[in-house]
Amino acid sequence: MRNMKRAVLGLAAAAATAALVLSGCAATPESDEPTDGELTPVTLQLQWFAQAQFSGYYAALDQGYFEDEGLDVTIVEGGVDIVPQTVLADNQADFAIAWVPKALASREQGAGITDIGQIFQRSGTLQVSFADKSISTAADLAGKTVGNWGFGNEFELFAGITEAGLDPATDVTLVQQNFDMNALLAGDIDAAQAMTYNEYAQVLEAVNPATGELYQPEDFTVIDWNDEGTAMLQDAIWANSERLESDEAYQDTAVKFLKAVIKGFIYARDFPEETSQIVLKYGPQLGASHQLWQTNEVNKLVWPSPNGIGIIDEGAWAQTVEVALNAKNLEGTTVITAEPDDGAYTNEYIQKALDELGDLDTTGEAFAPIEVTLNEGGN
Repeated sequence: MRNMKRAVLGLAAAAATAALVLSGCAATPESDEPTDGELTPVTLQLQWFAQAQFSGYYAALDQGYFEDEGLDVTIVEGGVDIVPQTVLADNQADFAIAWVPKALASREQGAGITDIGQIFQRSGTLQVSFADKSISTAADLAGKTVGNWGFGNEFELFAGITEAGLDPATDVTLVQQNFDMNALLAGDIDAAQAMTYNEYAQVLEAVNPATGELYQPEDFTVIDWNDEGTAMLQDAIWANSERLESDEAYQDTAVKFLKAVIKGFIYARDFPEETSQIVLKYGPQLGASHQLWQTNEVNKLVWPSPNGIGIIDEGAWAQTVEVALNAKNLEGTTVITAEPDDGAYTNEYIQKALDELGDLDTTGEAFAPIEVTLNEGGN
């Protein structure tokens, strides 16, 4: 009997689909019958530790979608000192997850990597402030103390400040921020860098000393770089460029890998609670409510995907390149110095994957996030 943990295909017949809608049940991606013979080993390098930022990959692993495509996938966690695109370029992994601007910088420096699947369709980066600071746009950062992580995470912020007519070197006070929200909560900085799916949740998991209850969203304001027009594409699946050009087996593996990943993110979209529990098995260091929040927020970055999940939108790519070329940090450097060549990305393999998945809902036009209640400390 098939593994009962695996999800079943969304019903093809219209009558059956209608029955699912009426009953309130969600259809899930089908697991094909396991491939005969040996599985092809594949290594995926993440850019951070196991968490629901990578929900679709862990769902694909847990639900057997990789195995169904004939792949034996090993997911390798990242960390502060790991550059996934370098690991990929050095042939220490078959695929890697990396933000587009960081990967483009590595590519300009000689890394042979190509974006074959743009999973995040929008940026998840915010600047978060207490509401009484009245900071809701980049222009409001004038005269304020502003935190950022550095390490290539700062360019949306610098581009936004510049776009607002401010000089990052003189009109704001920029400080190095740790990968947490302690400096904001302590009042040491006015605006803190945060990801929607991680650090923003951290402030909502903290107790407001004035009330004895958890902070609420109305206690804060956020600057969303998608609204400011300086957002850059983030989590994408990168492949080895040379192998894509010359290795037919690798090309075939890339399509199979993408198909399984698409199924994984569809599962995460339709079953966020179950997915957060899957991620907890691989990354138990974060609490249950935090992981559910993260799953839900990542879904918002992925869905809807109007052209199909993973398709690289030319407009979003062009904006990312423009910011990468023109936004300068305090050292006066930009992410890249020249336009990336045509080999920097391709929709060929993700389109093949989408086509082979047929009628599966790969756009998520009807996607609606769930309501998540955070607990203290994310537990």
